[in-house]
Amino acid sequence: MSKIYGYCRISTKKQSLERQERNILKAFDNAIIVKEVYTGTKLEGRTEFNKILNNIKTGDTIVFDSVSRMSRDAEEGFTMYQELFNKGINLVFLKERYINTDTYKKQLDNVNLPSTDNKIVNAVLEGVKNALIELAKEQIQIAFEQAEKEVKDLQQRTKEGIETARLNGKQIGGVVGKKLTTKKSIEAKKQIIKYSKEFEGNLSDGEAMKLIGLSRNTYYKYKRELKEVY
Repeated sequence: MSKIYGYCRISTKKQSLERQERNILKAFDNAIIVKEVYTGTKLEGRTEFNKILNNIKTGDTIVFDSVSRMSRDAEEGFTMYQELFNKGINLVFLKERYINTDTYKKQLDNVNLPSTDNKIVNAVLEGVKNALIELAKEQIQIAFEQAEKEVKDLQQRTKEGIETARLNGKQIGGVVGKKLTTKKSIEAKKQIIKYSKEFEGNLSDGEAMKLIGLSRNTYYKYKRELKEVY
């Protein structure tokens, strides 16, 4: 018997999974809900999602609230989509139904144009068929590219917000007492955003702390301040 998995993912612990879960169960009330708190654009490190990929079988379905929940990296997302489609896995995106695998399959079926006895006509038909297939693929790729763009736009706005606050002499985050913002602290915070899995990276606190070269107290102090504005 085929299974339906509903995959819910959030980027930080402050966000809520309830909306995604509610939307998925509304469309598929028998879905097996799989939840994950994860930050980053890459598949590596997404423990719960990898469990689905390791156990899923032909005919099974994975439901996402949106394409960004599957992947926020355009290249990885498109590749994963094609691999799962070729394995006979159904993919459903509640907010982008036009790239559901059922829709994609119908588009491919529609390009099975008949052949004729005329080689020139057959060559033209083959060209049309290939163009339609590429157009269907492009729709999927554009959806993942848009998801990646939204993430990059958010990251850029966050960095600009931090820089604007600094230039205006405002504190980044809220701590008790006077806080001095220096070039060193700004650079360290940028690195925390880049490497910590609670922001844009894939490293644990210990790994990020070691890589950046910060003491434990300083690292968590900067991290708390970033959460105030991130």
